[in-house]
Amino acid sequence: MGEVLVKVQPPNHPVQMPAPAHFSAEVEAEIDRHLAKYPVKRSAILPLMFVVQRERGYLDAPGVQYLANRLQLRVTDIWEVATFYSMIHTKAIGRYHIQVCKTLSCKLLGADKITAHCSQKLGIRVGETAADGKFSLSEVECLGSCGTAPMFQINFDYHENLTTEKVDRILESLS
Repeated sequence: MGEVLVKVQPPNHPVQMPAPAHFSAEVEAEIDRHLAKYPVKRSAILPLMFVVQRERGYLDAPGVQYLANRLQLRVTDIWEVATFYSMIHTKAIGRYHIQVCKTLSCKLLGADKITAHCSQKLGIRVGETAADGKFSLSEVECLGSCGTAPMFQINFDYHENLTTEKVDRILESLS
């Protein structure tokens, strides 16, 4: 009963880990201030992800390695949190990230039409970024604005009661 069925061998080649990201003294001080708020370092993971994302444009492998080192966690601990939240980006996104709510209220009140309109207007599909890097388009789960559906969020700003005409005005204001 106590016999080992599979013996796990270490890889016979070195595993290449990226060099951790480096930040200015001001950013390091901001990170220190966040860490000071939490008695358990791991609890600072989300605020620190936002700092790294703000500084690097998205949470890339060197940023993840930095967080793992700083929080004394495994790299996989950082990635599992990063890939759970739609507001943490693990690839480069446009200057304006359009996130169309796709859950029930928005879906019933025309979110698909809004998504299709944005896609046609911007020349990109869901999950893509425009060639000029200006816009990215995503569909996300409930953004908590069911009474004013359909809606989307651009970066951190909500836009509700959307029509294609209203979307056009919003997009033109960002051009």
